[in-house]
Amino acid sequence: MRGEITMEVLTDFPERLRPNRTVYIGEQHEPRRIAHTRAKDQLMIVAFQGIADRDAVSVYRNQPLYVRTEDLPQLPDGDYYYHQLIGLKVIDEAGKYVGTLSEILETGANDVFVVKPEEGPEVLLPAIETVILSVDLDKQAITVRPQIWD
Repeated sequence: MRGEITMEVLTDFPERLRPNRTVYIGEQHEPRRIAHTRAKDQLMIVAFQGIADRDAVSVYRNQPLYVRTEDLPQLPDGDYYYHQLIGLKVIDEAGKYVGTLSEILETGANDVFVVKPEEGPEVLLPAIETVILSVDLDKQAITVRPQIWD
């Protein structure tokens, strides 16, 4: 009703979705300014400025909503956004190239890094301190100690 749409909130920072904030909708990143929001259970009801009826807002159904990278909150040292990590080269402690981080899987216990080597099957690495040793965004590299299974 009234040009509102119900959205599943996937961010850890839902407070960023507030009136007068510009967001970008869908793969075309269409800019829209938020008119108002309200919570409903685990969801958020959002209205955009200039859209007054449900038919007009329905084109945004099931579309992801984005914010600009520069609008993201600063994370504590040692924490990273997924988009900062995807595409980084992965090397082992000896400096040997393992592959490129292609995906991060969210699991119940810990995230899992999916590393795509130049040849061969994907390498799955649990995102735990004993395996992911360091992340260097300047060098675009993640240093790892792959687990050895007997």
